[in-house]
Amino acid sequence: MMTRRTLLSAALPLAVRIAPAAPAQPLRIGGQLQLFVDDFLIESMQGVTLRMHPPVSAGKVLAFDQPWEGNVSLYGTVFPDGDKMRMYYRGWSLPEYANARLLRADEVLHPKNAGQTCYAESKDGIQWTKPTLNLLEFNGSKANNIVWLGEGSHNFAPFLDTNPAAPPAERYKAVGGDRRLFAWRSADGLRWELIRKEPIITDGAFDSLNVAFFDPLRGRYVAIYRDFGQGIRTIKRAESADFLNWTKGEWADYGDAPQEHFYTNATTPYFRAPQIYLAFPKRFVYWRKPVPDVPGDGISDTVFMTSRDGLHWDRRFLEAFIRPGRDPRNWVHRTNMVMTGILPTGDGELSLYVQRHYNFASVHVERMTVRTDGFASAHGDYRGGELITRPFYCEGTNLLLNFATSAWGSVRYEVLDENRRPLPGYALEQTPVLYGDFIEKSVRLLDRPRWAQHPVRLRFVLRDADLFSLRIA
Repeated sequence: MMTRRTLLSAALPLAVRIAPAAPAQPLRIGGQLQLFVDDFLIESMQGVTLRMHPPVSAGKVLAFDQPWEGNVSLYGTVFPDGDKMRMYYRGWSLPEYANARLLRADEVLHPKNAGQTCYAESKDGIQWTKPTLNLLEFNGSKANNIVWLGEGSHNFAPFLDTNPAAPPAERYKAVGGDRRLFAWRSADGLRWELIRKEPIITDGAFDSLNVAFFDPLRGRYVAIYRDFGQGIRTIKRAESADFLNWTKGEWADYGDAPQEHFYTNATTPYFRAPQIYLAFPKRFVYWRKPVPDVPGDGISDTVFMTSRDGLHWDRRFLEAFIRPGRDPRNWVHRTNMVMTGILPTGDGELSLYVQRHYNFASVHVERMTVRTDGFASAHGDYRGGELITRPFYCEGTNLLLNFATSAWGSVRYEVLDENRRPLPGYALEQTPVLYGDFIEKSVRLLDRPRWAQHPVRLRFVLRDADLFSLRIA
């Protein structure tokens, strides 16, 4: 069995890559969307690799420029909610974190403040506004967008509770707290109250943005939170049936990946395929400091990893998902943090939101976009290669593919029986040559009832092509 480390050093372009042993029983994937971000659906690949696709910048969308915000505003969460999209973030100003000699002539740092949870909203995830909420007082005025002050406002992390058993008064929930995690509830996402005075989780080092959500497939609340293991910033997972009583946290397992400091984790179940957790940790390289005269050591970037259970994390992609880039203000500690949450913002487009320019008066949120399902792909180069899926029961009649090719490239497929023999009418030479760029290309599969009773495999031949996801409907 080849280890991931062996694969990283493999040089032969047509080397066969064998996935972990297939389960004893064929997969039942039903109509679930399957992403090519891990080995779950893959039995073997030859001349095909899984390739990560970093996002591209869509520009600045929100400035932290109010007196109750400031140069160290951070820790953000976004999620869709009906006809609007919500954003929560920490507003905080610490002028001592910036060196005045590095500021531009027109830049003014706000006076130091205590840190508070702020709110913004959007109709499309592109244009964001900060509504005047008149809820909580800052410097003698309620004319602001603050939704929480005090305990937990440093790293307040709300989410929309999709648990059908959740009462209306708890439609929104949140976790926060630096030394212990507390629980909040809200009926409208704006007016918050502690559910109880006692913390819900205590076995961690929580000075980070800790994440909680309801997992509909497990019927449980899940928390992914920060702790230190052997001196390394890492994460734990706990779960709860009622959001108040939690299991003991279990340490994340990264397999044979190198140990790295994850300052945040930004874990979210992918809304199009909630069986997959996507995470965008801010990787903290504490011993580097290329920009002089900025208080605080370290620089940061963002990586990408996935999990099927929140405990075992696939870290095949060790390179940065989001680099600091050419802007020197992103080469300082604790910047380049991805907010928790992924929003659909256009035809075939998803958006992530990244905090930039930490320490500076120009601190802001940058929107970055990826193709729908396009975090990674099964990639075949010009010479071509093949991917064979694990056996599964085919319970639909349409194969829906998300793929992109060059003008010359192609995607070919065939359907194999239990013994890897092409089924009549579905051999490679009998199926269409697919090319183009589609988020959801429907390929008709004849209604064969036996396919739902006898497992099949799909074989793809990719030439200068990327296959991002598939679904059987």
